Amino acid sequence: MAKEIVTLDKLKPGEVGIVMSFNDEENALKFMEMGCTPGQKIKMDSIAPLGDPIAVIVSGYKLSMRKTEAALINVDRIK
Repeated sequence: MAKEIVTLDKLKPGEVGIVMSFNDEENALKFMEMGCTPGQKIKMDSIAPLGDPIAVIVSGYKLSMRKTEAALINVDRIK
């Protein structure tokens, strides 16, 4: 099965991905401290009515972040 690598902000509510890497090394530590570590499953939970912020479920809890931050996280979309 081919991998479909997208940024986290491209997932739709209910879709799941595996965190692969980060596009911004300065924020990588912050993301990992929030539970977004490579290999971790992450599920798009909801998107605010105007599109920002988003809520994801990762490491057993719900995490809110801006779409600009989510665009820095590469995930392998699970179909």
